[in-house]
Amino acid sequence: MRDTLRPLVERALAAVEAKDLDSVLACLAEDAVVIDPHYPQPTMRGKDGIADGLRWVFATMRQLGFPIVSYFEAADGTKAAVEVATAHVLAAGGMRLAFPQVFVIEARDGRITRLQAYTPYGPPGIGGMFLALTRLRRRMGW
Repeated sequence: MRDTLRPLVERALAAVEAKDLDSVLACLAEDAVVIDPHYPQPTMRGKDGIADGLRWVFATMRQLGFPIVSYFEAADGTKAAVEVATAHVLAAGGMRLAFPQVFVIEARDGRITRLQAYTPYGPPGIGGMFLALTRLRRRMGW
């Protein structure tokens, strides 16, 4: 039986929750890419770029939480989709943040090569504006 990607995913998420930069980086390939709209630089490339983003989030959040809700893995064990019930606490003021999120993860040789976060927010820009107006119209019965 082959090893699955899940232990690597769980190890990486636990390392982020523990704010253990070295352990997170150990889960990543040298050429890894992390894409997450919550970061000042949404696309982070390579361990140095990713470490910069993680240092920022570790300073910004008092607590990070990524409990896994659903886990799906490709048959070849190189890709996974992970639904999490994100639960964070901001460092400044202690505000709690809770929202669903999905990570799509790719790996090679036991290391994560790509992690992309998808959030349940509506589309940005003009498309988002039209969607918000449409929803408002429906709620108002117009």
